[in-house]
Amino acid sequence: MSHRLIMHVDMNAFFAAVEQQSNPALRGQPVAVVGSQQRTIILTASYEARNFGVKTGMTLFEARQKCPQLQLVAANNRLYTHVSRQIIQIFQAYTPLVEVFSIDEAFLDVSGSLKIFGSVQRIAYLIKSRIKARLGLTCSVGVAPNKLLAKLASEMQKPDGLTFIQPDTIGAVLENLPIGELCGIGRSTEGKLNALGVFTCGQLGRFSATILKARFGVVGARLKLMGQGVDASAVIPPEQEAAVKTVGHSMTLQRDISERSAIARFLLQLAEMVGRRARRHGVLGKTVTLTLRYPDFTTFSRQQVQAEAISRSEDIYRAGLRILDALILEQPIRLLGVRLSNLQHWDRQLLLLPEERRRQQLSESLDQINDRHGEFSVMSAGLLNVKGKGSHVISPAWRPQGIKNVSFS
Repeated sequence: MSHRLIMHVDMNAFFAAVEQQSNPALRGQPVAVVGSQQRTIILTASYEARNFGVKTGMTLFEARQKCPQLQLVAANNRLYTHVSRQIIQIFQAYTPLVEVFSIDEAFLDVSGSLKIFGSVQRIAYLIKSRIKARLGLTCSVGVAPNKLLAKLASEMQKPDGLTFIQPDTIGAVLENLPIGELCGIGRSTEGKLNALGVFTCGQLGRFSATILKARFGVVGARLKLMGQGVDASAVIPPEQEAAVKTVGHSMTLQRDISERSAIARFLLQLAEMVGRRARRHGVLGKTVTLTLRYPDFTTFSRQQVQAEAISRSEDIYRAGLRILDALILEQPIRLLGVRLSNLQHWDRQLLLLPEERRRQQLSESLDQINDRHGEFSVMSAGLLNVKGKGSHVISPAWRPQGIKNVSFS
């Protein structure tokens, strides 16, 4: 075989589709999934809602103007991750090389699977039909010689599409394609390239590498290759992923808050989340970062380096509280985030003092209960007064296993 066969599978309107399958009354109806019923943005919309112009990122006011009969459903992250794990298991039945790109999409290297299943077309058909039969969901599949083009192909026919980009058609596909259609070229980079007179992938592939390097640094060379449809990156299963550098969680609050006690209660909740996930994966961190956002979307972060690496929730909370107490807030708070970084794996042998071992054992016992019965089944007494848990939006970096599962935003 002269080239790889990479498949990108993208679930169609995933959150909304899962809700419609879970609740038959929602099927065929315009549905939008939101972080909370009171204040958030549209996380995803069913295709029925999209036909009215409802889009991801819209405010509820904008969405209801487009579609007055829109039915809102609060996000159920536990349900989505459960379904996502089932989808991943289906992928793994056809290749061990599965890279979960987000909760609703993944890359599959099926180059070595043809001897078993016969053709990439048959593999794509089997995956699509099995997901539909087992879960009632549809997906769009792109197949190409690399991840960049497979991702592009999966976007070309939605919903329920299947698109192939053959090696001998790459030039024709990319020639007049706007550069913003490529995964990895965001609005900022697109604007800078447009300023250089580069608007299509064909133009980008022919553009001066010297100028691109001068303008974008080492990224410039990759941009030129992207314009040519070249991508040598491998499909990396979770067990081969490099460890992430931070463990974090943030939430958009249901209302703007300015009282220190109210902010502290949400800070405690975030510290519990971050600490539990850090402990689950055996990491400690020396740097605690607090992120805040005002109603006008001004966002800023402050951090504090600890004398010793920590993972206990109360230690993270106290560090965050010290950062908060050093701030003079100019406006109420719309978003709050906590992040633990400068990570290291911890060694149980380092817990020499009986008190340290007792605290660690207590944390592990509480973690096991929450793992079994759900987030905050057992919690600090301070959390009992938190009314409304913010807007729990699942991270695009969600993974079913491995350290990346701890980094939410």
